Amino acid sequence: MSGSHHPKGTSNVLTDLGFEDAAELSAKAALALELNGLLDERGLSQTEAATITGMTQPKVSQVRRYKLQNISLERLMQALVSLDRHVEIVVQPACSTTAPGITVSARHP
Repeated sequence: MSGSHHPKGTSNVLTDLGFEDAAELSAKAALALELNGLLDERGLSQTEAATITGMTQPKVSQVRRYKLQNISLERLMQALVSLDRHVEIVVQPACSTTAPGITVSARHP
């Protein structure tokens, strides 16, 4: 396959796939990953998780399956806070090494 052109990807596969809201979906996925890890760690059922987080059981099910289009970043952050996590938002100027956008990271103790 010599001569075939392979476009250079970005650091966000969702952007590469053409999602217009790729940065937000990436942030949601990172928060959902953390939330799902906590639910697994604590052995909580979806019903128990719904009670603790104030979400409905169907919303918890969506998070468990990473179906995040109808769940806000705020809702995911509130759910993490209800599970004794501190969520911090930092706004800073973009620079040559950091493009404008949304980044979510989780630190484990």
